[in-house]
Formats: sequence, C-alpha cells, structure tokens
Amino acid sequence: MMRLCHIMLLAVFYVVQTFAQLRQNSAYQEYISKYKDIAVEQMLKHDIPASITLAQGLLESGAGRSSLATRGNNHFGIKCHDWTGATIYKDDDEHNECFRVYKNVRDSYEDHSLFLKRKRYSQLFSLRRTDYKGWAKGLKSCGYATNPQYATRLIDIIETYNLDKYDKARSYDKYLAKHEGAGSNGYSGYIINYNNKNYYVVAKGGETFMSIAKKLDMGSRKLARYNERNRKDVLNKGDLVYLKKKRTKADKTYKRKPHIVKVGESLYDISQKYGIRLKSLYKKNHLSPDYAPVVGDRLKVY
Repeated sequence: MMRLCHIMLLAVFYVVQTFAQLRQNSAYQEYISKYKDIAVEQMLKHDIPASITLAQGLLESGAGRSSLATRGNNHFGIKCHDWTGATIYKDDDEHNECFRVYKNVRDSYEDHSLFLKRKRYSQLFSLRRTDYKGWAKGLKSCGYATNPQYATRLIDIIETYNLDKYDKARSYDKYLAKHEGAGSNGYSGYIINYNNKNYYVVAKGGETFMSIAKKLDMGSRKLARYNERNRKDVLNKGDLVYLKKKRTKADKTYKRKPHIVKVGESLYDISQKYGIRLKSLYKKNHLSPDYAPVVGDRLKVY
C-alpha cells in the first residue's frame, strides 16, 4: 500500500512538473513569436545577434511577465543611470533600485541596443553575428549581469528554442533569410523604419518602385502592390514605401483617435501614414468611390 502511494505521488509530481514545463514553453514561444521581428530589426540596425536579444528579453523579463515588463515595458532590466525619462523602483541587487520605464516594448528593445553600443561592450562587436556563445560569454565578462550562470542560461535558451536561426536574417523580408546584403547602417543605402507592424523606407525623390526594389533585392511588382501603386510610378521625396503588405487597421493606439484631415492630404496619404490599406480606409468610413477629403473631416483608422 505504501509503495502504491509512493508511486502515485511520483506520478502526480511528474504531471505537475510536465504541466509547468508546458506552461513555460508556451509562454516562451508566445514571447518569441511576438517579438522576434523586433529582435531581427535591431540586429540589422545595430549588429547585435537577434538570438541574444531575444534570449536576454526572455530571461530578464520572465517572457514578458515580470513587473518591470508589465508596469514599465522594461524587458532587459536596464537601470536608470543617466536616464531622464520615467522611472520605476524595485528591489534588485540592492533595495529600491531605479529602473527605466518605456512608452512601449519597441522603445525598450531600441534602448537595449543603444545600451550595448556603449564603450563597455565594444569588444562584442568584433564577434561574428552568428557567434551567440561568444556574445553570451562576452556579456557576462563585460559585467552585464551579476549571475555567474548568466552566459550559460542565455545559451541554453537560445539552443532550446533554436533562436540562432534568426541570426541568419539578411533583410526585413518576412521570410528572413531570403536576401543578402543588410548592414548595421541600414539596408542597401536605406534606413529601415517601422510602423504598424511593418517595415518601410523613405523615398529620396525621383525613384520608382522598380529602382528601389532593385536595391532591396525584391520584386518590383510585389513592392508596388504592397504600396497599392504602379511599379513605374515616380516617387516624391519623403514618400513611404512599405516592405510588406499593409494591415487593415492602424495600431491600436489609434483605436479612439480618428484622423483629422489636413490641407492637401489625400486618402492615399492617410493610408500610408498609418500603414493601412486604402480600401480598408474607405470601408471603415463607409466612403463612396468619389469621396474627396475635406479639411477637418474625421476618419476612423482603427
């Protein structure tokens, strides 16, 4: 009887442990799915391995569930130091330490990249982008964290979730490893920007979708289609050119913020501003095909 109880207790313990692992795995996978594109963006912009950024984000924020992450969008545990923005206080190595607060997670990722580009971590940038083990050990030796197992934990996370596959990305294309030629100062001479879960470049003027597509190693028809234009159209300086298909609605921050039409704005201008499809803008506002924007009109974009 005692042996049976012992076996049952072991079985219960095993089930509890298994479910705990599944929950952790689910949380980690959800985090990776949610933020991998930002990690790749940061890598191509700043030459920091996406695997390292994701692993640090997972570890430092508890897969986005720590109080610093939920209350302050701080996913990397970066403390205040010379920070002039909003702050939050929390016990860490010492009592009631000051941590940075960000408006959104993207700002946290960008600040993390800039934080690593300080002189203290300069030696890391001599490593290959695919050398995640070197980066993990380098972060520990440079003093990023006090935990003696910090490098080992980063490496374990990267290898468990195969995060190093993102280090092979060469462009912002959704297929990640499709193209070659991205650099830390932008892609093929363009600075990559981000809006409404999409990437875009800013036209320099006098270009066409054909000329831009050639530099980006993309199909010109595809690029023009993403932007609801003809591939031979001549672009004006400052025109936004999206690199993926636009969404049907704007970012949720505009849920209760209609766009107020300004002088000279067309519906297409507005659709590009928010990164949404022109036909969606018509549909959301029940507009007729012959509608002409009037200054002061309020248009739904979410």
